[in-house]
Amino acid sequence: MKSAGLLSLLFLTMSSFAQDYRPDRVPGVVIQHVAAREKLYVGSPSICILPNGDYLASHEYFGPGRAGKSRARIYRSADKGRSWQQIAEIDGQEWSQLFVHHNTVFIIGPETGGGDVVIRQSTDGGHSWTQPNTEHQGRLLKGKFHAAATPVLMYKQRIWKALEDLGGPGGQWGHGFRSFLISAPADADLLDAGSWTVSNKLGYDSSYLDGHFGGWLEGNAIGGPDGHVVTMLRTDYRVNGDEKAAIIDVNDDGSKIAFTPATGFIDFPGGCKKFAVRYDSVSRLYWTISNYVPAIFRGGNPERTRNTAALMSSSDLKHWQVRGIVLHHPDVAKHGFQYIDFQFDNKDIIAVSRTAFDDAEGGADNQHNANYLTFHRIRHFRHYQTPEQWRRLMP
Repeated sequence: MKSAGLLSLLFLTMSSFAQDYRPDRVPGVVIQHVAAREKLYVGSPSICILPNGDYLASHEYFGPGRAGKSRARIYRSADKGRSWQQIAEIDGQEWSQLFVHHNTVFIIGPETGGGDVVIRQSTDGGHSWTQPNTEHQGRLLKGKFHAAATPVLMYKQRIWKALEDLGGPGGQWGHGFRSFLISAPADADLLDAGSWTVSNKLGYDSSYLDGHFGGWLEGNAIGGPDGHVVTMLRTDYRVNGDEKAAIIDVNDDGSKIAFTPATGFIDFPGGCKKFAVRYDSVSRLYWTISNYVPAIFRGGNPERTRNTAALMSSSDLKHWQVRGIVLHHPDVAKHGFQYIDFQFDNKDIIAVSRTAFDDAEGGADNQHNANYLTFHRIRHFRHYQTPEQWRRLMP
């Protein structure tokens, strides 16, 4: 493995990368790189902005080269993403999201894939972290759980996080995932399991989408346009290249969720891959960066078509517009910009990507098994325009 300090880094915005497009050059700033021969692949990128303006990013590794529990790596940038330094490694943290609350940074997610849900706190900007030894010190849920680096929502004096357990039929991928939310009062002790309300769980139903429903996962907690929280989920649906997401309703105290199949599934470009959704109070729009599949790439497996990242927005969560192409490579098999997490930074979006791209040793294992963690910036995202060379990819 090579650290960011050993790589020659290029500080490129998504828009400037597009203007100076070279398909053989890794876009953005390389935070971490690992060669495919090590059988370690970059997973679960997450990013947050610290109170002093520094950026914090995290990921773990997956793949046959990993031994034992997951170890989340923490990186910090003090120069707005131009360079990064690894500052910590957490033993036992997977599929997790960084977030800041009351000027303190937290990370939440399963301890390991299919393990307990834990939360940790850092009071020194990510250098050291609490240990979730008991239910009063960050061990929130015991069992078999799944999650992703999707937003931790602060909304109406509560904190919300969407998760899944593996209690569905057979515990297999897709069918085994059951969606639920946890939430806590904004002024509660977030390390105390007793502070958190756990909703009921909703899982696989073979009758959904005329029998073409493969499951849902990697939910986003979102404050909906009607003032109520919803969970918006990636949906495994692969008919004619069309993609969908699912929206589950949540009651005000977070104790009950409900789904209406007739209206709860929506058309969503990129919806069978992981996405994050955040609300921007300036534009009054919801935004995401998804793996939209341009027309010229339709016909293959949409779940593994990850070579294009599109900036999208919506006013109501149900109708989404592709605003522009922000990352693209013409090869599908070994290139991907995926699992993108992002934050608003004034007029810009900052983002981290699980990126599969060329390197000196033959590139990524495949588009899914990423060999880079990369940082990107979309300047003036509310007015973003697709560069000329990628306009043919727009719908």
